[in-house]
Amino acid sequence: MKCLAAAAFAAALAASPAAAQPHAARAGDAAKGQTIAAGVCAACHGADGNSPIPANPNLAGQHAEYLAKQLQNYKSGERKNPIMTAIAATLSDADARDVAAYYAAQGPRPGFARDARLASAGRALYRGGNSASGVAACSGCHSPNGAGIPVQYPRLKGQHGDYTAAQLKAFRSGERANDPASMMRGVASRMSDAEIAAVAEYISGLK
Repeated sequence: MKCLAAAAFAAALAASPAAAQPHAARAGDAAKGQTIAAGVCAACHGADGNSPIPANPNLAGQHAEYLAKQLQNYKSGERKNPIMTAIAATLSDADARDVAAYYAAQGPRPGFARDARLASAGRALYRGGNSASGVAACSGCHSPNGAGIPVQYPRLKGQHGDYTAAQLKAFRSGERANDPASMMRGVASRMSDAEIAAVAEYISGLK
C-alpha cells in the first residue's frame, strides 16, 4: 500500500467506529463506480484497477471498505498526497463507496517478483517477522497468501513492489499516519531499508 492503495496496500479500516460509519451506510454501486473510475481514476490505476505504473497501487480486488476509507482519508487530509487529495475532494461519500465497489469487483492480474533471492528473504519476514528487532509477521494481519481480511486488513498480494516499499517507508517516517492504533507505523519503524525492499519484492509475487 501507498495515488493507494494496498496498499497496499496498507493499513486497515477507520481509526474509530464513528469514522467507519459513512462506509457502512450502504453498499456501493459498482456500475456507477465504473463511470466515475473511467473519468477520474483510470489514468493512474488502470481502467480495471490493474495499474500500469509501478508507483501507483493496483486497486483491482482490494476490499471495498478499505478503498472507501482511503478516499475519505485523502479527502479529510488524514492521508497526504496532493493528487489524491484533489481527486477525493470532488467525490461524495456515495461516490467513494461506488468507486470502491467497482474496483473491488475487478479481477486482479497476477504479479511477479523480479529478484528471486530478495523475494526469498522477504518471504521469511512476511511469514515469520524478525524476533530480534520486533518486526511482526505480515501474514498475521494480511493472511499467508496476502489476501488480507475484509473490513480489517487490506489485500497485498501482487501489489507493485515500488508502491509497497514507498508506503512502508512513509509509515516508518510518520509521513503516512492513517493506520489505526499506529499499527503499521509501529511495524515499519523497526524495519531496515533492506527488509522493506525484501518484503515488498515478496509481496509483488504473491499468488
